[in-house]
Amino acid sequence: MSKLKKINPEIKLLSDISQLIEESKLRIAYTANTALALLYWNIGTLINNEILENKRAEYGKQIVVTLSRQLGDKYGASFSDKNLRRMMQFATVFPDEKIVVSALRQLSWSHFIALIPLKDALQREFYAEMCRVERWSVNVLREKIDSMLFERTAISKRPKQLIKDELSNLRNNDNLTPDLVFRDPYILDFLGLKNTYSEKDLEHAILKELERFILELGQGFTFVERQKRMIIDGEDFKLDLLFYHRKLKRLIALELKLGKFKAAYKSQMELYLRWLEKNEMQDGEETPLGLILCAEGNKEQIELLQLDKAGIKIAEYFTELPDEKLLRAKLHQTIEFSKKQIENSSEPE
Repeated sequence: MSKLKKINPEIKLLSDISQLIEESKLRIAYTANTALALLYWNIGTLINNEILENKRAEYGKQIVVTLSRQLGDKYGASFSDKNLRRMMQFATVFPDEKIVVSALRQLSWSHFIALIPLKDALQREFYAEMCRVERWSVNVLREKIDSMLFERTAISKRPKQLIKDELSNLRNNDNLTPDLVFRDPYILDFLGLKNTYSEKDLEHAILKELERFILELGQGFTFVERQKRMIIDGEDFKLDLLFYHRKLKRLIALELKLGKFKAAYKSQMELYLRWLEKNEMQDGEETPLGLILCAEGNKEQIELLQLDKAGIKIAEYFTELPDEKLLRAKLHQTIEFSKKQIENSSEPE
């Protein structure tokens, strides 16, 4: 019988103390960061209120210059003219102290610096809440903003009040909905596909770069199976990729298609979803959702088929990173089209 190797008590003691020190450092850093960001918010609020009370633009410029010089002499470069204006912007774009305090549980001052320049309030709130829920680093947040994630999500195509309601629900209850998760288009430039390729090539490339593909899908996705086999009426059917989303608590069926969306894809996906619901769904899970990735969408067909009611999402994908201006114009066009369709469908007959 082999002897168990004894652990040196001094090594264990050193390890335990080191762990305590590291945990304490993290708590101190978190507390310091929270206090600093809240301090900056309070400073910005005080300056904004002072300028507002005096109602003079010239007074505002003068007070910021004077304050930055005085505070800089006393407390250092953190209170430069530029930083004071940033604090004022911080207090302006995040006027609710309760929301700021809540966000500070996960967001640092550096996160807020990335969020402040965003012009649209709903866009800014989306990134702040998703950053908090999914615990993005500052670099990840900047990447999400640069890739126009908000404009690519289904929620951006909804009426403003619905966006506000969903973001409020996310903030208060951490309730993530499919509209906040799914996006269109997906940027798959990392797959390295050029010119002509087949659906099999696309699938193999995704599996080879599965980690990066899941990052593009969004946090919470877990890969389950490829070519999921389903026997229906003695006939073999195969779903390209099957995922599970932990926050949504749903199986996600994913089909890959070349070319434009076709109406026949809906019935195929519905068949897969109902089979998954009957044979794979477990207690506590929501009904499965389908995602069909196409090289190009057919907006009128998609609208007429009312795919949302069937739990099916359609999205385009790019295997090469498009020009930013073209992507921005395409997203703007898609958002406007979707909003007009919603407005038209809600008008009384």
